[in-house]
Amino acid sequence: MSFSDRSGLIFNLQSYSVHDGPGIRTMVFVKGCPLRCPWCSNPESQSSEPEPGLNLVRCLGLAKCRICLMSCPHGAVKKGIGYPVLDREICCLCRDYSCRSSCPSGALIVYGERVKAPDIIGRVEKEGVFYNRSGGGLTVSGGEPLKQPDFLMDLLELAKRRRLKTALETAGLAEFAVLNEAAGLADVLLFDIKIVDRRIHEIFTGVDNDLILSNLILLMEKKPPHLTVWVRTPVVPGFNDTPAAARALGRYLARLPAEVRFEALPYHRFGQSKYSILGRHFPMGSLRLADGILEAFEGECLHSMKMAGQVNCTSPDSESDSWSALGNGWERGDDSKRPASSDRQIFSLKL
Repeated sequence: MSFSDRSGLIFNLQSYSVHDGPGIRTMVFVKGCPLRCPWCSNPESQSSEPEPGLNLVRCLGLAKCRICLMSCPHGAVKKGIGYPVLDREICCLCRDYSCRSSCPSGALIVYGERVKAPDIIGRVEKEGVFYNRSGGGLTVSGGEPLKQPDFLMDLLELAKRRRLKTALETAGLAEFAVLNEAAGLADVLLFDIKIVDRRIHEIFTGVDNDLILSNLILLMEKKPPHLTVWVRTPVVPGFNDTPAAARALGRYLARLPAEVRFEALPYHRFGQSKYSILGRHFPMGSLRLADGILEAFEGECLHSMKMAGQVNCTSPDSESDSWSALGNGWERGDDSKRPASSDRQIFSLKL
């Protein structure tokens, strides 16, 4: 089967990104993810099927427009108080979503579009001047790109033929053979390690991390010379924002047999509005990451690596002994005085 025959399901194609790989990049976001992280900023990525959404901020309201009520052949768009509502059980059975094109304000959304690798690469090449000057290229993200391995390999292989630099963002939850093949085609691997603690990982994401952690170790043993690996950890309040989590991660990274770059990423709520569009509750509520925790987490992680006698990890920032500067029990080695709000949030998410 040729590149032109196979397609993949994506939910976004974003130009001029500077956060997911070196330089200026085009991001392709692939649908489907085996994890269910409560802090996910792209909840529309989780399902492996197209998914309907209703953006009431864009909606003109039923007093001005009722086109959607008449355009759905299945009766999934119903009359609500001032605005339409979606019967999502009926809506998700539809494979046409013709009502989307009838909405004059773009309030009806379908997350998920079938595309082929040559179409993606063609767009990337049009923006090539920015990549040549900045060292950027194409980043494949998600969701979890490894859930669509054929489409992913098509993208990476075609990009390689066209001499485009590529990055792959993954949580590593896939068969090692798939991960290894994709890593062999990419220039940069952005590997997401959320937490080392197996039990906490499973409570929050719905899946344990045994395969994730073993996959990275095995990959680093077989790492091709051209591949640069970045380990990235989102620091999330009530989940892994503790010295113990940082130390455990540092000890794990110290076991890796080849050099990686480590970066701690700050928790944010940029995707909160998407949950209401999808008719879901945002699990994280109003939680925010306390000031100084991100830098302290990264510093503690790197300190733990050095204590283990390893220096095979680099970071954008130098190590800092900043847990003690935070006060309120955040001294190095003391997890007993975590903020009560974080403890309550862990309990609520277990339920």
